[in-house]
Parts: sequence; C-alpha cells; structure tokens
Amino acid sequence: MKKNRSRIAVVAGGAGFIGSHLCDYLLTQKWQVICVDNCLTGRMENIRHLIAKPGFRFVKIDISSPSVLKFRCLARVAVIFNLASPASPKDYLSLPIETLTVGAHGTKNLLELAKKNQAVFIQASTSEVYGNPTKHPQPETYWGNVNPIGERSVYDEAKRYAEALVMAYHRKFNLPVRIARIFNTYGPRMKLDDGRVVPTLVYQALTGKPITIFGTGRQTRSFCYISDMVLGLYKLIKCDDSYPINLGNPEEFTIRQFAHLVKKLTKSKSSLVFKPLPPDDPNRRRPDITRAQKLLGWQPVVNLEEGLQLTIKWFQENEFH
Repeated sequence: MKKNRSRIAVVAGGAGFIGSHLCDYLLTQKWQVICVDNCLTGRMENIRHLIAKPGFRFVKIDISSPSVLKFRCLARVAVIFNLASPASPKDYLSLPIETLTVGAHGTKNLLELAKKNQAVFIQASTSEVYGNPTKHPQPETYWGNVNPIGERSVYDEAKRYAEALVMAYHRKFNLPVRIARIFNTYGPRMKLDDGRVVPTLVYQALTGKPITIFGTGRQTRSFCYISDMVLGLYKLIKCDDSYPINLGNPEEFTIRQFAHLVKKLTKSKSSLVFKPLPPDDPNRRRPDITRAQKLLGWQPVVNLEEGLQLTIKWFQENEFH
C-alpha cells in the first residue's frame, strides 16, 4: 500500500460472519470502515454494535449493481476486501444465480472501484476452488478437481472465475491485488441453520438431537478460528504478492473426531446418525500454509478445542433464549 494513503477500508459482505469480525478488527487498528452488504445472507445483528461507532459506516447495496460505483463515500478508499457472497451450502444452493452473479458482476464492480482509487484489492476466495482434491495437503499450485456443472459449482466456479478476473485486472492495469483461499472458518456469529458442519453439529448437540454424519465420517476437514482468519486477512494488506495464499488451520480432523469433540464439550448425550454423502463433497481438506507463513508471518494459534469452547458459549448465550 502506498504511503500517505487514506486509512479507509471497504468491507463488502461486511455484515456476514467473517466480514463483521474483520470490520471489528479494522476499527481497532484505526481504520475507517465502510461496510457494504445487501443483507441477503448477512445479518444486521452482526454489526449492530458498530453502527454508532466513530469511523464506521454501513451502506446497504448489492455490489452486483453498477450503482455501487456512484456512492461518493467509496471515493479515496485504500483497501477493498471482497467477502460478498453466499458462503454456506444451504445459502448458495438456494441462491444459485445470486451466487454466480456476485462472483462475476460484483467482483468486477469492486475491481473497477479499486482501479479508480488504485486501492489494494483483497479477494476472499475459498478452498472450494480445489474441489474434491487429489493432492493432499493442498498447496496453491494445485489446480483442483472441480465438477463445473454439479450442484456446488455455482459457488466453486464463481470463486474460480473471480480469481481469474482479479488476476486479469492485476496483469492489465497493474492493480495491487491479493487472493486469500479461505479454508473452513468458525466462531461466534455463524448462523445455526446455515448447513455448515460446525453450527449444525453444535446445534444438534445442544438440543439433544441426533448428530448427523454424512458418509462414513472418515472424511476430513481443517478448522480455523475466526480471530486467526481475520488476522491473516489483515496481514494481506501489506503483502506484495498477488498470487493466491491459503489461509486455514493445517490441523486435520475426521468428521467423526469432530463430532465426538462437540459431544464432549457440550456434555451432550446425542447419538450419531449416518446419512448419504452429498454430491461432490470433498473427501479430504487440509491447507498447505507454507506461503502464508513465509509471506505473512502468519499461522493459526487457536486450537480446535479452545475455539469450539468459545463458539459453543456464544451460541448458548445468543441463540438459545
């Protein structure tokens, strides 16, 4: 980032789970924050505590609309974080056109805004670009194994296209860009009903319902706590490498292991039930974070048990009244 630039950051998707925590952190670092969200999947309660804070502004708008470029408050921005997209399977499967549109038109509109301001553009991509990986763990040089017409493709391909578009703006206009490939992230403010493994299993355990395991439960995931993820995203501002960087926790757990840990921490007597694996569900998922360690000096510090305890406590205090 150029010296003497404004400390104004746009967070698109800022009312979402990760976006709202990023807004929190940017404010602690003395940034002015413009939170942009159409609240299709984001929630106002995630940012309600910020509305009256100095340096924070909320703009309700769909970034897929060209009108986003006309907002005067978006002038002189130094950094744009693009986290705008339905992100959970439940959301993107019910909003397939919107997911593809925000990945394409929404990303292009924000890139135009970044180009106008020569702002650093940080694209929140996803481990889903690797699909059901044949290489393990997944380094950024792996091109992926993705079904381009499957049910999940609306999210996978939207993110893959967005990465290509970001790199096109970098190569054609010398725009300073960063691409974060985000692996499973969890913590407070997740929606209990969004279909992702952490809130789903925690909800089932806390309510005494059977805990749903898809497939055999031997498939693996890596879980990164929200505070670690936000710090990784923030560190990208000063990174000068434009190629993708994995952000995630390299500790790998089977879904069965995760389910038993949830049961232990919630003291739940829920039984485990097994259902067929959804189409194109990845068998293994674990990030190679060598580039993040080298380029950002970043690696997760919150272990799964500690992060889950914090998450469970938040759900108990905020979702069960």
